[in-house]
Amino acid sequence: MSRPFVSVFIAQSLDGHIAREDGAIDWLDCVSMPGEDYGYQAFHEQVDTLVIGRKTYDTVLGFPEWPFDGKRVAVLTHRGIAPRHGERAHAGALAPLLASLHAEGARHVYLDGGMAIRQGLAENVVDEMILSTVPVLLGRGRPLFDGSVPASTWDLVDSRAYASGLVRNTWRARDLPPA
Repeated sequence: MSRPFVSVFIAQSLDGHIAREDGAIDWLDCVSMPGEDYGYQAFHEQVDTLVIGRKTYDTVLGFPEWPFDGKRVAVLTHRGIAPRHGERAHAGALAPLLASLHAEGARHVYLDGGMAIRQGLAENVVDEMILSTVPVLLGRGRPLFDGSVPASTWDLVDSRAYASGLVRNTWRARDLPPA
């Protein structure tokens, strides 16, 4: 079954959290620098489709503007959604969704949200992870990885340190079956 290339682009604290326990991401402000997006815009321009978790979707709906104009968006949820921007809901395994998106022309998917990323890793469909480590310890929060993530091997293909202390590493899956 063919599927699009699947990438993760996410920031984590030094202790591996992607959000505070309440979902807040205010801690990212400690690396906010005028004119610096840490490669996000270039990455965003490469993807044509987003597959995001429900909590991430709910967070994005609170933004002043919808950041995904012109892109397909699928929301992983077991609850219905009221689409505002053409997004659609999906429950269940990622492989059938990715195959359907590929048939619709999707070539590069951005997988976002902690549970969505863990599901993608568990199903062995993530091709690339761009992980930015922010120089802050949260102590408690929502983890990026947990015991549900299976063992796998990754190759470091790029690493960049920024003046703010953020370090962005790009990893490619070594042991994925062919897409």
